[in-house]
Amino acid sequence: MPTPATEDYLKTIYKLQENAESASTNAVADRMGVSAASVTNMMKRLSESGLVEHRPYQAIRLTDAGRKIALEIIRHHRLLEVYMAEALGFTWDQVDAEAERLEHVISEEFEDKIDAMLGYPTTDPHGSPIPSKDGSIATTNHDRLSDMEAGRTVVVRRVTNTDPELLRYLAKLGLRPENTVEVLNKEPFEGPMLLRVGGEEHHVGRQVAHTVLVESLPAGEGNGEGRADP
Repeated sequence: MPTPATEDYLKTIYKLQENAESASTNAVADRMGVSAASVTNMMKRLSESGLVEHRPYQAIRLTDAGRKIALEIIRHHRLLEVYMAEALGFTWDQVDAEAERLEHVISEEFEDKIDAMLGYPTTDPHGSPIPSKDGSIATTNHDRLSDMEAGRTVVVRRVTNTDPELLRYLAKLGLRPENTVEVLNKEPFEGPMLLRVGGEEHHVGRQVAHTVLVESLPAGEGNGEGRADP
């Protein structure tokens, strides 16, 4: 059985790749808050175990076996997030840290029961896809809000950053999955964007908008309505 440390490394590599980021030694170290030397040592062990492919100065790649383990722990994590949000009343900025504490210890039976109780959800509170029991995961090709031009109307599908402070800020703006957003203006040279959400207008920095994945609506659809948390 993989150790919690092994699962954490494999999950981190998968999530970097999921966000179209290079899973380099330094990127993994930054994401996990460990030294590059620690990552290098772990990659040697994971490579010997057949879970990753790692060559010097190249991105780390998961093998099929490593990907299977990563998706299983991600499934635990995202199901736990939904359970805590829907059954226990946690807010979307609280669930990630709580799920981190529990993802390694729940049984397959517990996983199956909360999955059934929740009605077999396909996404977590942040819009991220939940891997299926057989290890498959839905692929999405959504655009980043930061790339949208003025005049576009979009629907938020996912938020890729789970930093609690950022999530609270996005919730105040109404930038949550399923909400409609109108791009009213976009300043040049990486300047802020003017958005309308739920009838209210907000200036949003390009860095923040980069964390929000959206789907464009055809011209004429969408009314800009959405919810914002207090």
